[in-house]
Amino acid sequence: MSTELVLLAVLMFAVTYPTRALGLLTPGLERLPRVAFDYLQLVGPAVLAAIAAVNVIVVTDDAGTPSFHVGVEWLAVLVCLAITAWRKNLLFGLIAAVAVVVIARETGLAAMPA
Repeated sequence: MSTELVLLAVLMFAVTYPTRALGLLTPGLERLPRVAFDYLQLVGPAVLAAIAAVNVIVVTDDAGTPSFHVGVEWLAVLVCLAITAWRKNLLFGLIAAVAVVVIARETGLAAMPA
């Protein structure tokens, strides 16, 4: 592992933590209307979902050209959504999604994206 990646992780933590901690540190957040409070709680998961969607849908080749990708990752996302909706537990959904990808790649049914 490169020390550059560790420094990047520390920098990203320093930049993103204040916005994530804003809800914990802001006094009077409970006085917001319920609709606004519910909306603010969904901003973080929505941003993470957008980042994850780009990583599942778009791959880049060696030349840096992005292309549309359909692979086992799509199935993993659907498995995660189904299990999360059924069990109301994101952790079980994520574990199942990772298991789908690992099993598909280890058995040769799916290759690593280029």
